[in-house]
Amino acid sequence: MDFLLFLGRESPDSFKTTLIYIIMDMLDPNLTPEAQRQDQSVNEAPAEAAAIPAEQAAQPQPEAELEVEEIMTEGEELAEAESADTPESILEAAEAMLALDGSAFATDDIRRLRQRFSMLQKPVEVSEDAEPAAPVVDPVAARFVEVIEQLRAKKAEWSAAEEARRAANLERKNAIIAEIIALAEDTDNVNRTFPRYRELQDEFNAVGDVDPTEDTAVWKRFTEARERYSDNLKINKELRDYDFKKNLADKEVLLAEARGLAAEDDVIAAYRRLQDLHNKWRQIGPVAKELRDEIWNNFRDASAEVNKRYQAFFEARKAREAENEAAKTALCERLEALDYSGLKTFAAWEEMTRTVIGLQEEWRTLGFASKKMNRALFARFRKGCDAFFAAKAEFYRATRDELSNNLAHKQRLADEAEALKESSDWRAATERFVAMQKEWKTIGAIPKKYSDALWKRFTEACDYFFDRKKKAGSGTRQVEAANLKAKREIIGLLEALMADGSEKEAAIEALKDLQKRWQGIGHVPFREKDKLYEAYRSAVDAVRSHFAIAERRDRRDRFEASVNQLEGDADKLYRERERLVRALDGRRNELRTYENNLGFLQSKSKSGDSLVRDMSRRIERLKADIAEIQEKIKLVDEKLA
Repeated sequence: MDFLLFLGRESPDSFKTTLIYIIMDMLDPNLTPEAQRQDQSVNEAPAEAAAIPAEQAAQPQPEAELEVEEIMTEGEELAEAESADTPESILEAAEAMLALDGSAFATDDIRRLRQRFSMLQKPVEVSEDAEPAAPVVDPVAARFVEVIEQLRAKKAEWSAAEEARRAANLERKNAIIAEIIALAEDTDNVNRTFPRYRELQDEFNAVGDVDPTEDTAVWKRFTEARERYSDNLKINKELRDYDFKKNLADKEVLLAEARGLAAEDDVIAAYRRLQDLHNKWRQIGPVAKELRDEIWNNFRDASAEVNKRYQAFFEARKAREAENEAAKTALCERLEALDYSGLKTFAAWEEMTRTVIGLQEEWRTLGFASKKMNRALFARFRKGCDAFFAAKAEFYRATRDELSNNLAHKQRLADEAEALKESSDWRAATERFVAMQKEWKTIGAIPKKYSDALWKRFTEACDYFFDRKKKAGSGTRQVEAANLKAKREIIGLLEALMADGSEKEAAIEALKDLQKRWQGIGHVPFREKDKLYEAYRSAVDAVRSHFAIAERRDRRDRFEASVNQLEGDADKLYRERERLVRALDGRRNELRTYENNLGFLQSKSKSGDSLVRDMSRRIERLKADIAEIQEKIKLVDEKLA
């Protein structure tokens, strides 16, 4: 069956029907249309061509089995090797194949190499600082295309030679059949012609394969010629019995091996071996008439067991492919459902990139779907990935100028800080450092590869100056200790505002007074600065949160009262609404600025962490303001209705 498997892969679609008949004829010649038209009067034909069981006839057509066999034997090896593929390794495999004879590889082998190579051509992510580059010709890809064309040419040349060889084999087999028919007609010279008859059978079996479209017909003519010689001539009974006995022994050996295949662990190997046994069975001559039906039925039953196991394996394979197809379809849908049209920050794009890469990793864990759907699903999934990375590249290109300006701005501040860090004009230098730190906060994002290094330069220069200032002012430690004590007392008073049941107005006034006192107190020890300020900010936020509900309610009541006074005056109400809308837009713009800066801010120093916390608090306050303004607009809209 090797030549049938080879032709199943290599022949055009027009040969497929003929291939089905050839394989069916191996199991039962009476199943093919040609066999149904044969003369049923030949003596050995009924035995050699007994009908196969109904369950075997109901199995998938041999064409489908051959295709599945190809998927199972070669597709699984491809799935195991796919994760280790590189363009260079695939090119090396193609060049190794080129060194083989044309019979050693199939057209599908060439197609699979091309498919594996194309699957490795992944989109290149564009970094935010990457400059456009001129297209580069990939030498590996160019060489791969050249090798593929050479493989195709070599395969075509081999196929042409095979066609000529099969034509010669057909001519030789027809000549042998004609000579056997001539011997059958010479009934007076049986003892003299029988050795030549045996030689002709051996010669026929030794001749190679012919064109699949002719194989069944030529084999039937050969069988008919042998049966005419064996059954219709008055040959010597001793020679005839010897021939039948030898043929029976050979077929019993094949029958025993066929029965043993039912216990073979490797289902595919057992199925292939069964095809070989059927081929050998056809090459063995007839047996005695009384034994023909029995031995053929036994061989056919043993074949049916192997075919059942093969069919079960095929169905399990189809089930796995269906599961993989469903899983890959779900991955495609998840990828296509991702909405990245509103991403405005690098952090958001990087988070979405991790999601897409996670889907790609999950895709690689799935096996093959059906041959029909696998390539379509891969094309769909790759299209989704390409669309995402193209959108990401466009975002990076659009923001490159802004990043460049921000980088230059921060570099100027870092240079100035490093130049000023040795200054001994403590007051002026301190004011300038504080101003630079505030200015730094207002600058947007910069390319990630410069961000950490530039931030480190700036903070180290600031820390160096303030450390020098601290050492120079070592005589003020007692003052700083007193300031520390005073600020801790203020924190205690702030916490007490929420515990003593103070009225809101009195508490707010007290809060403002304590804030002024805090601002009037000088420096504290540097190691306590951040922790103390954080405690102060937490206490202030707690007081504000404690009285925020009542305060917002009072503001709402006052605003509602003022709006009630304007009821009936549509012009004033519209002007008030426009003022509120402008205020709302301003708060929203400010909120977006803070959120954008917070997304780019990556600080590892204590002062940087404090900056992040302070910015987060401002964002929360802005969100509260936006909600309050929206509520006011709603009140105005109710009066205008």
